[in-house]
Amino acid sequence: MKFHYLSLFLLVIILELSTNVYGLMPKRSLKPLLPPPEALLSIGHYHSTCPDAEGIISQKVFAWVKKDPTLAPSIIRLHFHDCAVRGCDGSILLNHVGSERTAFASKTLRGFQLIDEIKAELERRCPRTVSCADILTAATRDATILAGGPFWEVPFGRKDGKISIAKEANLVPQGHENITGLIGFFQERGLDMLDLVTLSGSHTIGRSTCYSVMNRIYNFNGTGKPDPSLNIYYLKMLRKRCKKDLDLVHLDVITPRTFDTTYYTNLKRKAGLLSTDQLLFSDKRTSPFVDLFATQPFVFTSQFAVSMVKLGNVQVLTRPNEGEIRVNCNYVNRV
Repeated sequence: MKFHYLSLFLLVIILELSTNVYGLMPKRSLKPLLPPPEALLSIGHYHSTCPDAEGIISQKVFAWVKKDPTLAPSIIRLHFHDCAVRGCDGSILLNHVGSERTAFASKTLRGFQLIDEIKAELERRCPRTVSCADILTAATRDATILAGGPFWEVPFGRKDGKISIAKEANLVPQGHENITGLIGFFQERGLDMLDLVTLSGSHTIGRSTCYSVMNRIYNFNGTGKPDPSLNIYYLKMLRKRCKKDLDLVHLDVITPRTFDTTYYTNLKRKAGLLSTDQLLFSDKRTSPFVDLFATQPFVFTSQFAVSMVKLGNVQVLTRPNEGEIRVNCNYVNRV
């Protein structure tokens, strides 16, 4: 009898081992573990289907930015607004009633015509192949380079989304949020505090409307006084420049057309334009990164490339049953 029980026990062990070895797992373990969607992106995605895609995008961006250098920061901003809502799916490009593009937060976005021109050329050369989301992501890299910023390899394979809702676009940070809310907004999209401080460094170039700073310079939080964190000389300059909401002011007051780390040294001088900029230095959670970038330009440019890749990977659509390749970036394809 003892031998019988021992034999039965050994038989159970052998069966369990053989089940594991030959992959005959219980039903609850049969569900495959899918890779994250960004893992399906690849640098060589268009090498065989549209080998000139990156070249075409680069040529178009160069031609437009050469004529209008202010377009470079506008493309970077357009990319951020796209990725911040529903991920990097080209939803900001959709142009219909009630789309993200029609939202109040999107009123000052620029660069749509450039993306349309790139798309039209790619449709001539490689019909229904290159997504609008990929075009915008690559154009952002090229615009950064033309502004004096770093190069990075762009992985491709994003699909275009079919949904675009204006009220969601109004959730994109506008420059007056508190730092905790800003950190949370980035974390919800898989970006950390280092990414927040790094990507904010794109404010080393470009301009903002005075609407975003009127509260700071005249009636901070309803006090009837200016923001006490503003450098007094910078405050006087802003009051001279900002007479109307739609007046424009440089995000970096010292070197507004150069992609450098002066943005961070400005924060240490209390000369950050947006309150969300200045809070990066005044908050102890993010100030160490500001200090680092202000003194180590190479660290900033290296990390900027890393963080831009992360931004471009946010909630991408890459699986066969997700999204589409739009024929026109302004509209969802007709069935």
